[in-house]
Amino acid sequence: MSVVLSDIPVVDASAEVSSLRPPALWTMPLYTGSIEALEAKEQALAERLTGIASRFFRARFATSLAAEDMVLTDAILRGNEGVRAGIRVFTLNTGRLHAETLAVLDKVHAHYGYVIEQFTPDAEAIENYVRRNGENAFYDSVDLRKTCCGIRKVEPLNRALSHADAWMTGQRREQAVTRSELPFEEMDDARGIPKFNPLADWTEAEVWAYLTRHNVPINALHAKGYPSIGCEPCTRATKAGEDVRAGRWWWESKDSKECGLHEQNIKH
Repeated sequence: MSVVLSDIPVVDASAEVSSLRPPALWTMPLYTGSIEALEAKEQALAERLTGIASRFFRARFATSLAAEDMVLTDAILRGNEGVRAGIRVFTLNTGRLHAETLAVLDKVHAHYGYVIEQFTPDAEAIENYVRRNGENAFYDSVDLRKTCCGIRKVEPLNRALSHADAWMTGQRREQAVTRSELPFEEMDDARGIPKFNPLADWTEAEVWAYLTRHNVPINALHAKGYPSIGCEPCTRATKAGEDVRAGRWWWESKDSKECGLHEQNIKH
């Protein structure tokens, strides 16, 4: 029997290979603004930090050790003596952080000669949570996830801020729908102290332009597609084009993605 070539199905090898190729991941955005515009943003940031340090004697900065927070860490530790002395930098070591995140603590010490203070969760509270719900119960419901965040983040944060008269975060308006109206200064009603977001009006590209320009030490996970980094089991790499916080608690609705540290961002 003769075979007609047109009857033979044609396989698009390139399409097959493309379907097997993993999706492109987030990469550092390109800054297209002028150097003068960036310098103006940096000067405004320095003035904001100087203003905070001059108004408050016990200001504290809670760093996640990710990109935005490394901008603030650098600006504080390279700033004038009043800023460096007046704003203490601390982090919440939840016990579930990536090794790459913990490695940033050593990078900061080596680069700036500064030891970031660590606050850890209550061991008994963690033990009780795991015994009652399971080690990874946060996948089961938003309530169980927020309970875990409450133990590992919120309670240690409360201890860290127990004697503070103001605190700072690295939040930006661009990061999430829950942060679109983020002000520079607000009142933290839960703790009764002012809360500052010095990078509220910064773009993602400006953050990365600053980090590159000043050779700031960063988390190695950023090079693996992680624009936003939290606890290891609750953070995944982000695909190109996704929201920068899409990798945080990716199994939940995007309008509930807060851990309790910034609960007032969520409009009830």
